[in-house]
Amino acid sequence: MSTPTSTYRVQLRPEFGFLEAAGIVGYLRELGVGALYGSPMLDATPGSTHGYDVTDPTRARPELGGEEGRKTLVAQVKDAALGFVVDIVPNHMSVEVPKANRWWWDVLRHGRDSAYAEFFDIDWSRARLLLPVLGDDAAVAELTVDGDELAYYEHRFPIAPGTGEGTPQEVHARQHYELVGWRRGNRELNYRRFFDITNLAAVSVERPEVFAETHGEVLRWVSAGEVTGLRVDHPDGLADPGGYLRRLRAGAPNAWLVVEKILHPGEALPQSWPVDGTTGYDALGEIAGVFIDPSAAPVFTRLTAEQGARTGYVEVEERSRRLVTDEILVAEVRRIAALLGGVDPEAARAAVAEVMIAFGVYRSYLPEGARTWAAAVERARGRRPELAPAFDALDSQVRGAPQGELATRLQQTSGMVVAKGTEDTTFYRFTRFAALNEVGGSPDRFGLAVPDFHTLAAGRAAAQPTTMTTLTTHDTKRSEDTRARLAALSEVADEFVAAVRRWTARRGLSEPALNLLAWQTLVGAWPISPERLRAYLDKAAKEAKLRTSWTDHDEEFEQAVAAWPDEVLADAELAADVAAFVARVRGAGWSNSLGQKLVQLAGPGVPDVYQGTELWDHSLVDPDNRRPVDYLSRREILARVQAGQQPAIDASGAAKLLVVHRVLALRRDRPELFTGYRPLHAEGLAADHLLAFERGERLVVAVTRLPLGLERAGGWRDTVLPLRDGEWTDVLTRRAVGDAPRAATLFDRYPVALLVREEA
Repeated sequence: MSTPTSTYRVQLRPEFGFLEAAGIVGYLRELGVGALYGSPMLDATPGSTHGYDVTDPTRARPELGGEEGRKTLVAQVKDAALGFVVDIVPNHMSVEVPKANRWWWDVLRHGRDSAYAEFFDIDWSRARLLLPVLGDDAAVAELTVDGDELAYYEHRFPIAPGTGEGTPQEVHARQHYELVGWRRGNRELNYRRFFDITNLAAVSVERPEVFAETHGEVLRWVSAGEVTGLRVDHPDGLADPGGYLRRLRAGAPNAWLVVEKILHPGEALPQSWPVDGTTGYDALGEIAGVFIDPSAAPVFTRLTAEQGARTGYVEVEERSRRLVTDEILVAEVRRIAALLGGVDPEAARAAVAEVMIAFGVYRSYLPEGARTWAAAVERARGRRPELAPAFDALDSQVRGAPQGELATRLQQTSGMVVAKGTEDTTFYRFTRFAALNEVGGSPDRFGLAVPDFHTLAAGRAAAQPTTMTTLTTHDTKRSEDTRARLAALSEVADEFVAAVRRWTARRGLSEPALNLLAWQTLVGAWPISPERLRAYLDKAAKEAKLRTSWTDHDEEFEQAVAAWPDEVLADAELAADVAAFVARVRGAGWSNSLGQKLVQLAGPGVPDVYQGTELWDHSLVDPDNRRPVDYLSRREILARVQAGQQPAIDASGAAKLLVVHRVLALRRDRPELFTGYRPLHAEGLAADHLLAFERGERLVVAVTRLPLGLERAGGWRDTVLPLRDGEWTDVLTRRAVGDAPRAATLFDRYPVALLVREEA
């Protein structure tokens, strides 16, 4: 197997392609990285900054440097003895620019007679394929003919052979597709999409011929030894995730294989999946949670209620998911309901929607996960008892044919409802404490107790020692360092609440949930430019869908939100007050950042470092987290660290790079140290502030938690950390510490320690 000791995530884009990535391989090797982990590398929509909008899976993306550039990158990676992990997107392809996707273009041109008609998940029971690209249906009058193409401003569509005579509207009426307004498309769309993005059409990868065509190139890279690992995007959208993964494993038997599966707390991966694990959101939630003080929950709840925002998480989530089933994924719900036999159409629609709203996890994988399905049905039945006959029919027909179309489409869509309703709506409406609002997280669970953390970590070490772990990804709502500073707010809850009241009275936003989120964001990401903050708040307001949205705009409100960052930052007295508060928690944020990073890097699993986060990085949700990384400064700091410098904990972030470098290098050079998991317990008055565990019998991780509370209580005082007998050395400071180090001494330089016991 090709399990890396660690990975380093790089976001490729036209400005940072294969050659630019090749240029940092030497730096990654020096940093201690085990494998370069790259975003999608196949051809994508022209100008795409992320690559998840694949248009041609049969070739390396020309805008990144094409096959020649890819080969150069592969050679550099091999010369550095690194692994190479590639992100793949099996669920969908981009159709935003139809001509860029030759398969989709052929389907539009030839309809059901296209050689690719079955490559996409299209409902061919309708006469024509609906394309929701017009401002409204009446815009058909604005179509023109340009040679053998039908044009709608910059959009181009093929004209079927022999159908090009007459007016543009007459030509349009003869095509295999129908151009319609986006609102009608939302109701009647007859191809499966990625969430609510009509520019991403779902691919029928469960068909062997489609799998072969979409995966042939990447699997060629794997078989040639050029790619050692695969990261699978969005498996929940597939008709048969388990079947797909078994086919993928057969094509890449020795590759390290992880899936972007979002696990809710307590949920496990289906045991039939032949994968090494997830992409690490489960670990993220656990590691972040143990640095939050749960006693602050009532304080933040009171502030939320006082400000006029909702405090009942379950209610907010249910409302958000219902918005998705009733207004956003209308076409998908109707398509599923039409498959439910013997039930009134409206009752069928309501039953299908209620069950998806009621899911406690993203989806079930019938017949595996039958308990998940049963729990969702029972929860829905309790909410809508008048629909009992419809629920009975739905339950019976789904269980009776778990691989049938009804069960398949319902399971595919439940993940969309949960993700869109929870991650992309609830997380922007329920803003009591934003540090908890993370992919795979549960914002109603305020922090994680240390014993629970140990139980979960030990379980990961035993059951999935080669799963990926992470703290930041291209999809996280905020970076690990932003989250770490926000965690510190839980230790000064009363002070923060007083500050929010003060700031809101001076320059509050009129929508309560956004107002709470805005102040937390300002503190968490400080210092931040007005442009970055404006872009974030615009996205947050539209995702929340309370006062405005991506489709139904409240222009006056959006203008107020857009003006807010400049108004706040230009208000000298207010800005100084915010800066003073940030200064109050900055040190604790740095302590949390170092603590959670060491726990992740040295803990069970294969740790991933997101690009640039080896220094402090206070990014927000995408695209903010895809900004260019300054590798020159990172090289310079690494060189100083390698020369023996022990940097201070300051704004440079050099101390974090020291931690990242020392742990990754140790994992690479001495992987035998990183096995097993055993909780350790400190003794003394401040024992609760010391989180520690042992890997094997010769490696110990020790970190500070809740540092502000520790300071208020008088510091470490008599606290000690008993270890196995022997000579222990802190890898970070190179100091011998004995086998019962006093916490005050152990943490006098850094709030974290990585201890190795050398054999006699």
